[in-house]
Amino acid sequence: MMAAAAAGNRDLKVTLIEKNEKLGKKLYITGKGRCNLTNECDNETFLKNVVRNPKFMYSCVSAFDPHACMEWFADNGLKLKTERGNRVFPASDRSSDVIKTLERAITLTKAEVKLGTLVKNIVVKEPEEGSGPAVSGVRLMNGDILTADYVCVATGGSSYPSTGSTGDGYRFARETGHNVTDTYPSLAAVKVSEGFVKRLEGLSLKNIVLSAYDDHKRVYKELGEMLFTADGISGPLVLTLSALMTSQLSSGSLKIYIDLKPGLDEEMLDARLLRDFDEGRNRYFANALDKLLPSSIIPVIIELSGIDGKRKVNSITKEERRKLITLLKSFELTSKGIAGYNEAVITRGGVDIRQVNPKTMESKLVKGLFFAGEVLDVDALTGGFNLQIAWSTAQAAIQAILKDVDG
Repeated sequence: MMAAAAAGNRDLKVTLIEKNEKLGKKLYITGKGRCNLTNECDNETFLKNVVRNPKFMYSCVSAFDPHACMEWFADNGLKLKTERGNRVFPASDRSSDVIKTLERAITLTKAEVKLGTLVKNIVVKEPEEGSGPAVSGVRLMNGDILTADYVCVATGGSSYPSTGSTGDGYRFARETGHNVTDTYPSLAAVKVSEGFVKRLEGLSLKNIVLSAYDDHKRVYKELGEMLFTADGISGPLVLTLSALMTSQLSSGSLKIYIDLKPGLDEEMLDARLLRDFDEGRNRYFANALDKLLPSSIIPVIIELSGIDGKRKVNSITKEERRKLITLLKSFELTSKGIAGYNEAVITRGGVDIRQVNPKTMESKLVKGLFFAGEVLDVDALTGGFNLQIAWSTAQAAIQAILKDVDG
């Protein structure tokens, strides 16, 4: 959409083909409907958050960085705000306003938008003597051919297929001779083996520390938020962990530990328990943790502690308190993989970046064919970084096209 608006400002025939009945269907659900459209950080920080092929992004993000992105949206009438973690949102907290801004930018140009239109394949000219293959247009499912000197594939990946991201771009790439690396869902909930999580479904935890160990080696530790699902865990901390699970870790089975009280060391937590138990010395253990923990997790903690909930707290021994403290500081879960494409924010893998010019996003195999966004084998952590990848690569593509047109 951004690329179409930029190209449409020139005296060029530009057609934006959208398979859905309206534009921005996937944008609409991003950031829980608020659309975290970029991250207000410097380029070094941005690249550190790109977990797959960050070097490929160096040139295009240097040319169109997060601040340039913010300026583009502001110039096109969208008020922005920056929140914790430098996450940038529309001031209205409505993703629909981001979409409207992009639609308005397109409307002010000569670009044509074809909604509800399916592309069958990209048409490539046979190589002429002394030159390689080049695009000549796209063939629609109804058989019509739209001629074009340049085609930019910005179809997304395979995540959230209900929004139209059904892997079409990977097919287009393969059909035109490109390699597509193995794809996986990423930035998704993590499934766990423990059956008791079903009883915790919907519980959100803030200011906890999540740690993960792969074969006894700690591979992740971060303070933040998470929540329990019907068969696992999700939330910001978990989405980041899932990205590591699909990119850097050899094992799909990790030991995950939640420190429910990171602000208290074991000695301080013991003192807190003693104080609470002393204030309610005749209370049953089952009723004595309400000042320390959310109510929905207390029955699970009691069960895992091995302490009878009907015991009076004044009878709980020092050794039993020690085991309880260990449980509160290291609430253990065992991962068994991540959720599928229907729940994944992004897709890991895609068009092989070795076959794409990192400065222009043009294919090295087919002249006039460009790739942008999630369809490429590039992805990042949560926080607006993946949408910035989309903006930066799209800008690189369109600027290269305009330069080529100008000769």
